[in-house]
Amino acid sequence: MSIVENIARVRERINSAARRAGRDPKEITLMAVSKTFPVERIPEAYAAGLRVFGENRVQEFAEKAGALRDLAETEWHLIGHLQGNKAVKGVELFGEVDSVDSVRLAEKLNSAAEKLSKTLPILIEINVGGEDAKSGTAPASQEVEKILLAAPRWGSLRIRGLMTVPPYSEDMEGARPFFRQLHEIRDQIASRRLPAIAMDVLSMGMSHDFEVAIEEGSTCVRVGTAIFGERTKA
Repeated sequence: MSIVENIARVRERINSAARRAGRDPKEITLMAVSKTFPVERIPEAYAAGLRVFGENRVQEFAEKAGALRDLAETEWHLIGHLQGNKAVKGVELFGEVDSVDSVRLAEKLNSAAEKLSKTLPILIEINVGGEDAKSGTAPASQEVEKILLAAPRWGSLRIRGLMTVPPYSEDMEGARPFFRQLHEIRDQIASRRLPAIAMDVLSMGMSHDFEVAIEEGSTCVRVGTAIFGERTKA
């Protein structure tokens, strides 16, 4: 199927999941995860109406960016782990970093954004499954608390919510407890009404499990394979 047809099918699935949960589909952002796909595929998704794209690596997107500069009103999100030494380049290239998992990284991003006179929206990445191979801070770690309490001093960052990648399961229902857990963490943080913290975004759900994520409150689903097809490299 073409990218246009794939996007139409994904949107139908989003709409159906939202209706099952009694939600408005307009509350849910569809992010096209374009990591590792040829740069030529991205304008096809753009032409089909998508405006939010996610990339995993700073260097990979740096190589694509020049060919994509004419795609107006496009939001580029960094959704992969960001090393501190690439924070400056990350802030230059991306409009949002959705994978912040430490105070140290947030400090570097704030400093880089300040120098560029830029306000950078960020999400805190939570490793809900506690998997060693995945980035993100543990749900009950002190790092989350440190980030929340330090937020008022970061004048160039805006914390918008949380992101997670749950443990993979062939059965999408296997991800449900992890999505539910992230939603609960979001609600707990929001109830504290901390300064400089907005908890409007729950970024969770990918090609194989985004419908369950929507049923559990996701406001942004990150879809790659279901839009662009199977990847040929990691």
